[in-house]
Amino acid sequence: MAKGDDALARKRNRVRRKRLRSSENAVSARVAAIIASKRRRKSGKRRGCEGMCFSLPTPDDPFNERHGRKRKPDDDDMADDAADDAAVPTTNKKDAGAKRQQQQPPEAAKAGAKPKPKAVRERAAGAEEGRVDPDRPSKFLVVCLNAIRDAAAPEDGGIHGAGDWGVELWRCCSAQAPADVLDTSAACAAVEQTAWLVSTACDIVARKERLGVVVSCPFLLYLVPSQEKAAQVRSVCKPLKTLGIHSVSLHAGASIEHQISGLKTCEPEFLIATPERLLELVSLKAIDISNVSMLVIDGLKCFLDLNVSDKIFSIRDAMSSNPQITIFTEPSDKNVASMAKNLLRGRITKLSINASVSARSAFITQHAHFCPSEELKTSKVKEILDQILQSHAKKTSKVLLVAGSCKQVQHLSLSLKQGNCTVTDDSHGNSFTICSSMGLMNVVVKDQESMAAADIEEFETVLVVDFPPSVEEYAEILTGAARHAIGGEVHSILCNADAPIVRPLAELLANCGQVVPEFLKNLASS
Repeated sequence: MAKGDDALARKRNRVRRKRLRSSENAVSARVAAIIASKRRRKSGKRRGCEGMCFSLPTPDDPFNERHGRKRKPDDDDMADDAADDAAVPTTNKKDAGAKRQQQQPPEAAKAGAKPKPKAVRERAAGAEEGRVDPDRPSKFLVVCLNAIRDAAAPEDGGIHGAGDWGVELWRCCSAQAPADVLDTSAACAAVEQTAWLVSTACDIVARKERLGVVVSCPFLLYLVPSQEKAAQVRSVCKPLKTLGIHSVSLHAGASIEHQISGLKTCEPEFLIATPERLLELVSLKAIDISNVSMLVIDGLKCFLDLNVSDKIFSIRDAMSSNPQITIFTEPSDKNVASMAKNLLRGRITKLSINASVSARSAFITQHAHFCPSEELKTSKVKEILDQILQSHAKKTSKVLLVAGSCKQVQHLSLSLKQGNCTVTDDSHGNSFTICSSMGLMNVVVKDQESMAAADIEEFETVLVVDFPPSVEEYAEILTGAARHAIGGEVHSILCNADAPIVRPLAELLANCGQVVPEFLKNLASS
């Protein structure tokens, strides 16, 4: 007959006690009793009197490791904060949340530490946010970039080669008031641009979770025009899975039932989708995009060519939040500019990884005006300002006038200050407001030497009264203007004395897709 487990355990204990008594390391009866009591306590078998000698486990200390001693609330908070700081950047959001729940159960919250007041939490979050260097990306962002680079080509440094562009993008997206981004480098985003974008999103997610902010899923919605582009973006995001960031690709290449079942099993932080398939899944309530924090539209001109612009607006309207939007497109026609203007409703920043003048001056209209002599420039300036007022009726315009020298600045300012002008508080008297029945115009006059200190990117309209000695200097003014607006205007006045630079100026206008006036062609041929 087979022996039971209790009989076998008793036999093993007898053998163990006999071995201890006969060995050289035999302990005294008192120590043997302590060892036996500890073994019974671990196995859960105690005498009736032993229950009075030891504290019972509690929900705050389920394994009785503190032996009834209470932990200070401050120590609990510090330990939990340290564990969260170490776990969030390298673990999944859901795992970190579950871990925090295990570390501080509801019963412990009632009996132990009191929750911090809301004002204290906000000040702590503000202090943590203030410690982030606004001029340098975080270490976690660099870790994400290195993971993408090592997965693609370890010997290729192309991802880090776009550092200047990537840092500007990171500043726009991670600011306290994020700015929308309009990139006019090419038709679609390059691999290094996608790598910087998704790494920036990872950095924002990690920082929010470190501050205790609940991040909704999906956090990033990346719209692509084709299945091939979705596969490319998915390959960039795939190495981030080891860092706790999950991405899912939705397109017509897979069955919708398979994608619905996949979305039920996970909540991805990043969602890469074509507009048609995404709207199908939203209509079936397979995914919720109402709380998306970042929206990327990769290839706005491609979406217009595919005639799916209405679907893009439907997706944008489905978001109840105010997401940060990044658009990649090539500088083409007015339809692209109009659609971008309808999508980007807040403050924007124009970026370009392409160093060409045509890419950096996208959607800026250039106007060249002819003036027979220097003496007639003041009247020509007044005529152009009237045209600007008419084109921007019922809107306050901000115009920058660029003169050749300080003497010309003073002469131009005095000539323009007439009865219908109100001089503002300016020590140099070079800033004033033109009042008209059609609207208001704030005019700032600068000479070419002080242009480096002028914040030219804030001006949507620039009037170059005295053309610079070279076209390169004019190109610097052109590419620096209207960086925070989709459209802009740059007017320039040329005289017969500017004949040597007419030919390169005509070539620049042609390369930017602008109309070359007839007088430029005549001056170039003369």
